Amino acid sequence: MNERLILVTNDDGYQSRGLAAAIEVARGFGHVFVVAPETAQSGMSQAITMHNPLYLRRVRQDADVEVYAFSGTPVDCLKMAFDYLLRERRVDLVISGINHGSNSAVNVLYSGTMGAALEGSFYGCPSVGLSLDDHSAEADFDGAVLYGRQIVGRVLDAQPALPLCLNVNVPVGRPETIRGVKLCRQNRGFWREEFYRREDPRGREYFWLTGEFIDGEPEATDTDEWALRNHYVSVVPVQSDLTDYRQLKNLASVLG
Repeated sequence: MNERLILVTNDDGYQSRGLAAAIEVARGFGHVFVVAPETAQSGMSQAITMHNPLYLRRVRQDADVEVYAFSGTPVDCLKMAFDYLLRERRVDLVISGINHGSNSAVNVLYSGTMGAALEGSFYGCPSVGLSLDDHSAEADFDGAVLYGRQIVGRVLDAQPALPLCLNVNVPVGRPETIRGVKLCRQNRGFWREEFYRREDPRGREYFWLTGEFIDGEPEATDTDEWALRNHYVSVVPVQSDLTDYRQLKNLASVLG
């Protein structure tokens, strides 16, 4: 039996601690092949680079881990891996992460981590996006590694129907404080942004973007936000089909 090939990427850059943690998740399941951005690419979602050249360099090659840094977005990294570097090889699983900060609720639409995970599923490969609900530079990834390994192992053993993309979010805290895994649906929360206006030394105005997350259904107990608040790992299967089937039925008499 051929050794499995696990493709790893992220949106925080190839030097991030979260990527090192993702490599630890992937080790033990097969050969680890990494293509990750040169620099942080958070919030890039499904963005691709079309009008600038892209630069690739190998930064590490060990017996079981090979790492490339790529100047593009997370989705660019997946395309480079599947369509160039690994075009003659079968990829058994994609891991994207481990992200600094959760990608629960509407964050899944903005996330470069989840953009890359979804891209992996487009290639008929089971894909797992891993995120930790902690933005701290000193974030403790032990719980995310532990539960990431459990989930990845179960996906590989089960060989589920494809396409498959899982949005996995791990609560902050030591592994012993995590209560287990919850299969959830996506919370209907959203962001309300605020722009802070400033002036540079030449009098030109500029802005810093910040915002507040609004939980659209705080009483619901079956969502990813509820799971994280209650110290569970949330697992949400996601897909690229954004069709609103409820409205499709409602609009049939109006536009059909």
